[in-house]
Amino acid sequence: MTVLIDYGMGNIGSVVKALSYLGESVTVTQDPGAVLAANRVILPGVGAMAYAVGQLRERGLDDAIRRYKDLERPFLGICLGMQLMFEKSEEGQVSGLGLLAGTVRRFRHSPGLKVPHMGWNALTGSRLALLPERTSFYFVHSYYAAPSDPSVTAAFSDHGIRFAAAVQAGSILLTQFHPEKSGDAGLDLLRGWLSQAD
Repeated sequence: MTVLIDYGMGNIGSVVKALSYLGESVTVTQDPGAVLAANRVILPGVGAMAYAVGQLRERGLDDAIRRYKDLERPFLGICLGMQLMFEKSEEGQVSGLGLLAGTVRRFRHSPGLKVPHMGWNALTGSRLALLPERTSFYFVHSYYAAPSDPSVTAAFSDHGIRFAAAVQAGSILLTQFHPEKSGDAGLDLLRGWLSQAD
């Protein structure tokens, strides 16, 4: 069973649509018990980190995510869902869930650099078959995760600086980009993640 965590914000509809296109049955839930019973979990996200953390805590989903991590079952975090997994963020100086060490930082404004980073961008330095080198994915974000342990970065992209476009730590896969909005490349990634998670 694939569970999509609903904490009142995010790109739930487009993720469900992409997974349904791939023939995957998805349960959308706010129930911590359903998260812990899942074979695989997806944490989507769009919006402000402080509000998202508050919504997760209010529903008891923060603790469910931490406990689910200990089960070592497949977990996919998308965009804000990636950033939430880290210790803290410069967005309001808020604490994240702290499952991974590191800080979520804001892109610095500089001449010619648009923030938010929005549009298609290629991956570099990929170490996962799911993330083919030079494949382009769709990004929409003003903040990026800076892991304390560089070895967890599974692929990079560039927007004024080189940043972590994807992170893998054990059974956790996190993408700063939106696979559900990335056409065939995103569908291939989701298909591959689902097959690995079987």
